[in-house]
Amino acid sequence: MTNARPVTARRTAHRRRPPAPVPGDRELSRLELLLRLRQNPLTIWRQRHFREPIVAGEGIFGYGVVLSDPVAIRHVLVENAANYRKDDLQRTILAPGLGEGLLTAEGEAWKRARRTLAPLFTPRAVAGLARRMQGPAEATAERMARRRHGRIVDVAQDMTRVTFDILAETMFSNAIAGGAEAFGKALTRYFETQGKIDPLDILGAPAWVPRLGRWMARPAISFFEAQVGTIIAERQKLRARTPLGGGAPDLLDALLAARDPETGTGLSEAEIGANIITFIGAGHETTANALTWSLYLLSQAPEIREALEAEVDAASDDLAAAALSGSGLALTRAVIEEAMRLYPPVPSLSRTALADDAVGGRCFIPKDALVVISPYLLHRHETLWREPDRFRPERFLPGAREAIDRYAYLPFGAGPRVCIGQQFAMVEASIVLATLLRALRFEHTGEAPMPVHHVTLRPRHGMPMRVTPRRAME
Repeated sequence: MTNARPVTARRTAHRRRPPAPVPGDRELSRLELLLRLRQNPLTIWRQRHFREPIVAGEGIFGYGVVLSDPVAIRHVLVENAANYRKDDLQRTILAPGLGEGLLTAEGEAWKRARRTLAPLFTPRAVAGLARRMQGPAEATAERMARRRHGRIVDVAQDMTRVTFDILAETMFSNAIAGGAEAFGKALTRYFETQGKIDPLDILGAPAWVPRLGRWMARPAISFFEAQVGTIIAERQKLRARTPLGGGAPDLLDALLAARDPETGTGLSEAEIGANIITFIGAGHETTANALTWSLYLLSQAPEIREALEAEVDAASDDLAAAALSGSGLALTRAVIEEAMRLYPPVPSLSRTALADDAVGGRCFIPKDALVVISPYLLHRHETLWREPDRFRPERFLPGAREAIDRYAYLPFGAGPRVCIGQQFAMVEASIVLATLLRALRFEHTGEAPMPVHHVTLRPRHGMPMRVTPRRAME
């Protein structure tokens, strides 16, 4: 059970509504859709998308179906997942930077990568890695506490750094240590350029026609390729000298040693590099965003922050054990899950139907239709959530969370392509948030942060916050 004081309905009644685009009821013109998809796809959603479980019809992508019905979502992502592949636009945005890694690969390449990586994310493996997460989290808290009291900093950058440091420590045995700032800048550049939907891709222009975003993303992509090439080369040299690379096997060792059980062949260097970039880029980016939004939401809800401080103060020094237990940091986990409900790290999933499909009597999906399952819509849908636009982490506490439909909450997706690192991410986020709140207090400054969808869900202008050591406030 959590040590936090109970969060009552009376105490939560006056919480501020977290910032988000206000959906209109007027249908958008084709030009408006193109512009909004480029600037911030969150703004294309209309009021009916938050009220109707299924919205279908012709659009700029052809015939499309937006699903916010849990039964229909289960059908598409699980029961008949073989009939749906990632759509071409999604691959156009992600593949240039992430290559043919686990996030973008299809068919046999994806299956081989999934088999290769799965052993590193079993509950037992995550438990072992959790012990190595607390060090970088504590170092981050100490570094932030040493800054001038009351100094305003971009917490989004700090969260990017700590999640990068944890990934370096746990997944790559610090083979990428020291590159957090450079990688962070490259990732920001990539998501803010290549991550924007280009109207030329929507209109079906030939691939040889130059895209501004792709051109602007070239330095970031070149940086990724050079860094990963160096990482692989250095580890191969080390493995040539010592069988285990000088220490316990990690993700990089697993990728280098992987063999297809049917053919006996290993992953190509391109496949290895693509999966390294996927975990460095997509893996730590999404967790960093979840932590950033969690800190912001807590700054707007003092009663929840106080309850959470009480929980982490009462927890043992071994935060890894507390995070791994079912109830050791119950409110901490609930805050993170509620932050991911309001601001899902990946706000949209899309698939293309390979054949006609009848979805459980609810709708008909024709061949080649674009199927959109938006966690952002789903998590704020009026038919699925009480007070969907309010920050209410108590809905994820034990005793309440069990009532949430599995397919009404998809921060990590579902089905065969569910995020392989979801347990790793939740344990990591819980340890970092608990460590920070033990030592520090965060106060948001400036205008309300507007979420922007550029592959992931980031605050438009970062997250400026005043950070103060708690002991200085006692």
